[in-house]
Amino acid sequence: MPDERRVSKRRKFGYYMRVLDNTAHEHIGYLSDISTRGFKLDSTRPIQINRDFSLRLDLTPEISERPFISFTARVKWGAADRTDPNSFIHGFEIISISPYDADIFLRIVDKYGAPDSNW
Repeated sequence: MPDERRVSKRRKFGYYMRVLDNTAHEHIGYLSDISTRGFKLDSTRPIQINRDFSLRLDLTPEISERPFISFTARVKWGAADRTDPNSFIHGFEIISISPYDADIFLRIVDKYGAPDSNW
């Protein structure tokens, strides 16, 4: 994993939410931890570093009446998962999100993010 340069603290994610590529219309992974500015994604394939993605995050009815939010995020780092050789982890930074979707994203952080731990 790269050197720690995160500005906001990341919280372990208590619920696996699907993340989809809006352009390719395909599932790329699941959120595994989250912060107010980005997230970690678990995936079954490596993803190119420094690439920007138009992403869609499927929502639950407990979060919003809307079925999903959309935003643009950049892959900041990636690595093979240490515990599962068939999985990869990637750090994403949100670079563009509407104010309405940002409010919903913060609601997700509050509702599903677990308190920080030593992991």
